Amino acid sequence: MLLLAADTSGKHGSIALARAGEPSGSREVKVMEVVPLAGGTFSAQLVPRIAALLAKHGFTKNDISAFAVASGPGSFTGLRVGLAAIKALAEILGKPIAAVSLLEAVALAGPLQGKVVAALDAGRGEIYAGEYDVAGDSASLVRERILTRREFLSEMKAKNVVTPDAALADAARGAGIVITTVEPISAAAVARLGWRKIQAGDTVSPEQLEANYIRRSDAEIFAKSS
Repeated sequence: MLLLAADTSGKHGSIALARAGEPSGSREVKVMEVVPLAGGTFSAQLVPRIAALLAKHGFTKNDISAFAVASGPGSFTGLRVGLAAIKALAEILGKPIAAVSLLEAVALAGPLQGKVVAALDAGRGEIYAGEYDVAGDSASLVRERILTRREFLSEMKAKNVVTPDAALADAARGAGIVITTVEPISAAAVARLGWRKIQAGDTVSPEQLEANYIRRSDAEIFAKSS
């Protein structure tokens, strides 16, 4: 089957086209190509880049069997753009969507097993932290939350932590935290994790697809305080 994956959660994003489940029932995912997206212009780039990627490999949107998309946490604007595009395509084509947490993808990107904390820089002196039970190539969510940098450095000293953020890793090691660094998550990782979710029946309809912000938006914060 043909799988289209997208990640517009950060300053930079990407889309990926992959062959999944071949031979039938396989957990294998063959990523055909990953196309980077420049930050700040996702709304202008995303749909044209998807069309160009499909055409380059001799496909149209009608050949897509399923979608995988990074649902957060991350940039409010970036996530909205990516999710809106995937929602629209999935609704038109009547295809399933696998919503992928970036924290889960980070937890699975490293060699760690058992209790693992995935960490991402949330900006504003805060850290996204996702706690998972990792067994093989699957992860069960314990909780996802946002911590101040001080809270993170204090609470993680007895935990196994993994992050793609080099600056965060340096700060953590300086505080005596055992931390593993991994490559930044791209649409290729979203495709691989998304396929495992699709095989497990863990999919959503376009109407059910929502962003996992973890942190409230400025609009929500200001509305509550007014």
